[in-house]
Amino acid sequence: MGAVGGSGRSTTAALLAGALAARGSTVVLDTAPRLTSPWPAWVVEAGAGLAAVPPEQPFTRRQLLAAASRCAAPPGRGWHVLTDHQEWSGPLLSLPAEPAAWYQLAAAGGWHAVVADTVHPAGHDTLASRRAGRPGLTAGWCGLSCAVPVLCAAATGPGVRALQTAVMAFSAAGLPLQRAVVAFVGTGEGRAPAAVRAASRMLQPTVSAVVHVPFDPHIRAFGMREPERLKSRTADAGQRLAEAVLASLHATWGAPLPPAPRPAALPSPAARLSHATAAS
Repeated sequence: MGAVGGSGRSTTAALLAGALAARGSTVVLDTAPRLTSPWPAWVVEAGAGLAAVPPEQPFTRRQLLAAASRCAAPPGRGWHVLTDHQEWSGPLLSLPAEPAAWYQLAAAGGWHAVVADTVHPAGHDTLASRRAGRPGLTAGWCGLSCAVPVLCAAATGPGVRALQTAVMAFSAAGLPLQRAVVAFVGTGEGRAPAAVRAASRMLQPTVSAVVHVPFDPHIRAFGMREPERLKSRTADAGQRLAEAVLASLHATWGAPLPPAPRPAALPSPAARLSHATAAS
């Protein structure tokens, strides 16, 4: 999750997915609308895309895996992303907002690890939903089984202020900060600003972990399509992110982790037809 826009959220999601892929099959859920997402340009092997699994129709696991695209991760590991690969002029794809719907999609694919690249500003969503007296998207994602919130912020003074506001909103809303991981994403070469270092120290007792993702000029120029060209310190940050997430998971739910809940399967078309006939 990003505290605000421009938080390095997708970069963090890609680094985390690449590191988790060494431990089990991994998928990224791209919740962004078309033309606002970097993921279609980052894949090395495009699948059929989310348009191949419309929410109003049943589908098989084979169809879902065929819809997933493959991304690369060093050394030679791969992982999947579910994104919209339609041309810009094609029909608009209606993506579900509810986190539970995305959870059902991931459960149907049978992946071991799921990274949701959310697009809503987590701080604003939490504050707005609290004011309205209703659960927000952030609370929905945090409420999923074995879910670790990864809250991203730019490693700048304004980024720190946005993050601190989001953390206060999380705390006021009763969201699970104690199992959250904070990722400060570098925006330039050199040492992190003093405000970022101070915020890291202050956050340590409040959250599960704070991880610094260094600036990498290759990402600025080419994105995450060629992870083998990333600096070693960038890949190391991905490993630290994965270790922090797993540590939070095990501290909260134990080791080994409990089986994930299985969403109820839809009845087959024949069963639905039979039920409709009996009802009539």
